[in-house]
Amino acid sequence: MFWPDTISKKFGIAYPIIQAPMFGVSTTQMVAAASRAGALGSLALADLSADESVKLIRETKKLTDKPFAVNIFAHDIPVITEDLKQKFIATKIFLEKLGRENNIEVSLPELEDIKVNGYHEQIDVLIEEGCNILSFTFGNLDDKSIQKLKENGVILMGTCTSVKEALILENSGIDVICVQGTEAGGHRGTFDPDHVLQIGGLSLLAQVYDHVKLPLVYAGGIYNAKILHAVKNLGAKGFQVGNLLLASRESALEPFEKARLKKVTEEEVVLTKSFSGRYARGVKNTFIETVENSEYILPYPYQNKLTNGLRKAAKLQQNADFVGLWAGQSIHDYSELSTEEILRNLIVQTEAD
Repeated sequence: MFWPDTISKKFGIAYPIIQAPMFGVSTTQMVAAASRAGALGSLALADLSADESVKLIRETKKLTDKPFAVNIFAHDIPVITEDLKQKFIATKIFLEKLGRENNIEVSLPELEDIKVNGYHEQIDVLIEEGCNILSFTFGNLDDKSIQKLKENGVILMGTCTSVKEALILENSGIDVICVQGTEAGGHRGTFDPDHVLQIGGLSLLAQVYDHVKLPLVYAGGIYNAKILHAVKNLGAKGFQVGNLLLASRESALEPFEKARLKKVTEEEVVLTKSFSGRYARGVKNTFIETVENSEYILPYPYQNKLTNGLRKAAKLQQNADFVGLWAGQSIHDYSELSTEEILRNLIVQTEAD
């Protein structure tokens, strides 16, 4: 049998394939479709409030009775200093002016109007709602939260982008490690938002495999059976796919965004902090080129909250130059079939090779 069964047995799924969370792209329908394919759907909760998290969990449960993971951001919230206040004001003025210059009229929020959420209130909700698989990124959970989750039978999967981060996760009692290569689209799972190690996925996977004993899920660039076979040979017990599903029927991307993806070239896929204040890989556009090397980037989550209104307005105008279109380095045809069909095709191709 081709498929390793460590992850399948742990998560209660047929195949050790995981639909990447992809907050802003994935939907409850995508989670359910992945589950129908025998894979593990991932519900992206990011840094939503407890109430918003409950709503999405219950919506997903209505669509599937199969296991699915919930995914949250394990990030630290920066202290609001006088310097941050002044930088926020300057960044807000700059971004509103940039919008006007590009025919996007938008009034962005004041700092005091922005609500930021930590992950602790989400953890209580996940336990109350009976969610038994939790994946997370941007760091590690605190010891008390890990203990509480494990006492309630929750399987934990943390994300690493280096051997050092993998060892931190293993030593804190996490059950499964997702190894995120630099090829992966979207946000880096790195613990330090200002220091991103650019380690290629295959090299990173091999090194992490040599240093930890936990089962590894690999994420980054898997878009066909050949890559899946390669990462299996390097020690992966599970395979997380996201880029493959960006244009799927269940994707939240608009038609103009899917059309832009189909035209993307390899030199246009870049790493940027401009939209959110944390490094993410996506398609280069006017916003990124203007903001990336400027002084107008706040720490996450403040940059993310501030630019949100501009991105929404651009999306309504179908303006691809001011939306965050995340994509990995493995460029392919971006199928618009259903998530279920795309994953079933990957499974069939993998078993045929």
